[in-house]
Amino acid sequence: MSKQAFALESYIDHTILKPEATIEDIKNTLDQAKKHNFVAVCINPAYIKLVKDYLKDADVKIVTVIDFPLGAGTQELKEFETEQSIKHGADEVDLVIDVGAIKSKDYAKAQKDIELVVNKAKGRIVKVILETDLLTKEEIVESCKIVVNAGADFVKTSTGFVKNGVGATVENVRLMKKIVKPFGLKVKASGGIKTKDQALAMIEAGADRIGTSSGVKIVNG
Repeated sequence: MSKQAFALESYIDHTILKPEATIEDIKNTLDQAKKHNFVAVCINPAYIKLVKDYLKDADVKIVTVIDFPLGAGTQELKEFETEQSIKHGADEVDLVIDVGAIKSKDYAKAQKDIELVVNKAKGRIVKVILETDLLTKEEIVESCKIVVNAGADFVKTSTGFVKNGVGATVENVRLMKKIVKPFGLKVKASGGIKTKDQALAMIEAGADRIGTSSGVKIVNG
């Protein structure tokens, strides 16, 4: 694939999720998203209202995270957080899967979590973060099947918060795409993607979105 074959900015969820981010940091990220025509910004739920107002004249989607970064909250918490996020103006939500449930083979519990969020999202795009650094290949496959069955729209690789984690890999993106593509779902590669070459490799492997805080660096090569 040619490096100029497509517009990279149309793949990028420009991300700022670090807990120490200031309002000025958030606004700077939003300015970058507007300037470079990124498809979306990904922010913590506390900033949805601010972002909604700041981007009111921009064609940039608002993505927020649910039960982030652990995925270990109650089902009621996941539902309420999703409901409030949509109410405040989020266009898409990225839910962290219950990794402990996956490791325990309690697939019904993990699937129910996602189903509840999909219901509360009211037709908005729901992406499910698998946290691939913590899963075996078999668990990644099972997680993808759960996401398909739960009616979500994307599988996503990582939160970027796992200590010593590598984040997205070409191998995992390719595997996830193979499982979900026949059912019409998409893949978001996120975690450790900092260069144009990395982003292109993820897209060639099947990624439909790139979650990164290095969006400007990536599109500028």
